[in-house]
Amino acid sequence: MAPDTIVLVHGFWVTPRSWEHWITHYEQRGFTVLAPGYPGFEVEVEALNADPTPIVKLTVPQIIAHYEAIIGALATPPIIIGHSAGGAFTQVLLDHGFGAAAVAMNSAPTEGVRVVPLSQVKSTFPVLKSPANRHKAVPLTYEQWQYAFTNTFTDEESRALYERYAIPANGGILWGSVLANFQPGHQDTWVDYHNDNRAPLLFVSGSEDHIMPPEIQRSNAKHYKSDTVTELKLYDGYAHLLPAQEGWQAIADEVLDWALAQAAKRS
Repeated sequence: MAPDTIVLVHGFWVTPRSWEHWITHYEQRGFTVLAPGYPGFEVEVEALNADPTPIVKLTVPQIIAHYEAIIGALATPPIIIGHSAGGAFTQVLLDHGFGAAAVAMNSAPTEGVRVVPLSQVKSTFPVLKSPANRHKAVPLTYEQWQYAFTNTFTDEESRALYERYAIPANGGILWGSVLANFQPGHQDTWVDYHNDNRAPLLFVSGSEDHIMPPEIQRSNAKHYKSDTVTELKLYDGYAHLLPAQEGWQAIADEVLDWALAQAAKRS
């Protein structure tokens, strides 16, 4: 049976609200669309900015378990599409046996990917500049947001999106992702790159992404040594907040069509 449900996984510094247009777009194509927030993100952007306590309490295992419970309750495996940190979580979900096919969009890397472009260092510096931020929810200023998320947008567009979407990020998880490659044993975003049973995976990169540049997705994709489908697609001119950039509708359709075609081959 062809997948009839799409699960959208958001990244850091935003909430499921960042998927608002994709939800409507995919629903108009006849799909059931779920865009769950992380645990504690049941409130709106404004509430999380006023009281970021739920952000501080987050852990990656909690996030993964939350999505596994939601996806595991579905009648049939869905298409999973994750953005940024949500792309890394999507890879973990796939490795754990969830999903009919998946798309990791401008994805954060899973454990073992050691590429660290300078633009990523600048984008994440607001968090990584101090180890004390491991215990905090760290917001971005508008200027930091514009550099990391919306560097190809007009100032008017960028400011509007900052006001509508931006929240602080969990400093501990970001620090953990940096330290994962230097600690023994499997860390929170470890996946089995040799897992032949996982569903097909498409990496999508925006050529102008500062926080998760294309070289990160290229390296991440090359780590996979399984016989399952792992592909990479680059979209020229797109920044990190690709789901909100002009022309997103064509990308939304292209990645969904790819996922549906791959799911059909496995059924």
